[in-house]
Amino acid sequence: MSKTRVLIIEDEKDILRLLKYNLEKEGYQVVSATDGASGLAAAQKEKPDLLILDLMLPKLDGMEVCRTLRQESRVPILMLTAKKQEVDRILGLELGADDYVTKPFSIRELLARVKTILRRSQRPSPETGTGKFGDLRFDAERYTVSVKGKPVSLGTKEFAFLKILLEANGKALTRDQLLEKVWGYDRSMDIDTRTIDQHITRLRDKLGSEAKRVVTVKNVGYRFETQ
Repeated sequence: MSKTRVLIIEDEKDILRLLKYNLEKEGYQVVSATDGASGLAAAQKEKPDLLILDLMLPKLDGMEVCRTLRQESRVPILMLTAKKQEVDRILGLELGADDYVTKPFSIRELLARVKTILRRSQRPSPETGTGKFGDLRFDAERYTVSVKGKPVSLGTKEFAFLKILLEANGKALTRDQLLEKVWGYDRSMDIDTRTIDQHITRLRDKLGSEAKRVVTVKNVGYRFETQ
């Protein structure tokens, strides 16, 4: 059985050595790069199961690496950042990163995040088939959404939110539940639930005439109106 392959793109050698040592100790196969350009090339060549990506990199920064990869791959991405501002964390997630860890970090926490992301990415998705709700058509297997016959381009997280709301079959989901289902967070982890509201706002914008189906439940969260 082949080992799970992790690609680390990190220019700080001490951090790179720390990550490589601990990941290999946990049984992962580790590939590394020390700048964004070579890291992007390695990601495209090696096809890793998980990417640990530093935000601040020479030649090509982490945001650009993430943006480029998301156009061609759904490899799980754990972003490392020394920036504490909320806007940086949210931007990383909006570009398609699956999680982030702020430096300095606990290696135990990082390894736990790695396991959570890999478990979630390797878990088979429930088969929802094709659903039609008014003018909105959803196809989980083909990863497509359309409104009035016109394709709707959704980001990874927007699609995940819509899928989870549909699977709830009209039941309201709290912001905490949505965070846990989309990112694997539990309530003890530090992420602002306003992130959910921003993704929902963009999802509604893209759904156009069918945006009204994504209903805000006051003091709770959101549900999808199927009727």
